[in-house]
Amino acid sequence: MDRHILVINAGSSSLKVRLYPLGADGRPGPHRLACQMAGLGGRHPHFDLTDGQGHPMDPPHGTDGLAAVADHGGALDRLLGCLEALEPKPRIVAAGHRMVHGGGRYVAPLRLDRASIRDLETLVPLAPNHMPHNLAAARALAERRPDLPQVGCFDTAFHETLPPEARELGLPHAYTERGVRRYGFHGLSYQSVVNHWPEETGGPLPERLVVAHLGNGASLCAIKDGRSIATTMGFSALDGVPMGTRSGAVDPGALIYLMRTEHLDADGLERLLYTRSGLLGLSGDSGDMEDLLAAGTDRARHAVTVFCSRVAGAVASLAMALGGVDALVFTGGIGEHAAPVRADILVRCAWLGVRADDAANAAGGPRLTAPGSPVAAWLIPADEEGVIAAETARML
Repeated sequence: MDRHILVINAGSSSLKVRLYPLGADGRPGPHRLACQMAGLGGRHPHFDLTDGQGHPMDPPHGTDGLAAVADHGGALDRLLGCLEALEPKPRIVAAGHRMVHGGGRYVAPLRLDRASIRDLETLVPLAPNHMPHNLAAARALAERRPDLPQVGCFDTAFHETLPPEARELGLPHAYTERGVRRYGFHGLSYQSVVNHWPEETGGPLPERLVVAHLGNGASLCAIKDGRSIATTMGFSALDGVPMGTRSGAVDPGALIYLMRTEHLDADGLERLLYTRSGLLGLSGDSGDMEDLLAAGTDRARHAVTVFCSRVAGAVASLAMALGGVDALVFTGGIGEHAAPVRADILVRCAWLGVRADDAANAAGGPRLTAPGSPVAAWLIPADEEGVIAAETARML
């Protein structure tokens, strides 16, 4: 039986897995299967199964009993059952997990065992909306396959190269020494862009690159010679540009004012900033960019305009950090699929030397700018799972 790597990405109410075959050289090839179970704990959970080309497949055990799947353990049972039914049956030799936060300690892939998982639990306060679910999936798999090696790959690790001036907040330095500093996120996505640049563009990685990972969560990164030197997310995944339901950067004075006038405690403020803000708060209707582009209402258009304006402003700031910019990349769900959003941002970046090609952008690229544009813009799909598979294979 062929050896395979299982890649797991656990969210608050979802579990996504991909199955990667290992070649004779020990490196993962293109994924063979992708499974996703969403809506865990809700009334209408749903299950998606696709092959390596993205074609839908029928779940081998049907969809009966989905409503009874309430947690990551139950979802994992369901997904593992699909893998067991494959012909030929894959031999899974390791599993890799997306871990959103590695703190200042974990800057490389980590073998996950009881001790390391217990230590990672101390980082939950740094990413309370992500790490509990990442760790729950690792624990659930360890219970079911205690013999299977597991590896954690960290979204923060790519940003370990941030210089001191890009890490420190404007707080007393004692807090920095206690870990209250800028970390940055979406590192697995940024690493995938660096990895795939030559094959996607046909050229060498430019010295000065700005990558915009735009999705329900969104951030941008300045990459110099393949290394992160500045990014829009900071201590938490709340910072930077507005997102689906997250606020992005907000004047701390406004937060103090709201806590006093709205009588918000820390939990209330957290709910406001994580679940009621961003595109949802601006539009008053939806945090989904596709919905807003289709709605055509004044508030929907306003929310999209604010988003595009903030992203373009972030591009300008990151260009300053790089001392100029050679290329701009769009990735993530919005970056890859929302041509009107890309078009708006490209126009706002014209002063940097971006000469948009409207037809190429509408067609989905991959190159989004006209020949001879001083700054080239590209669409490169995010492949976080591919990065995790490769890192996990290297740990074997």
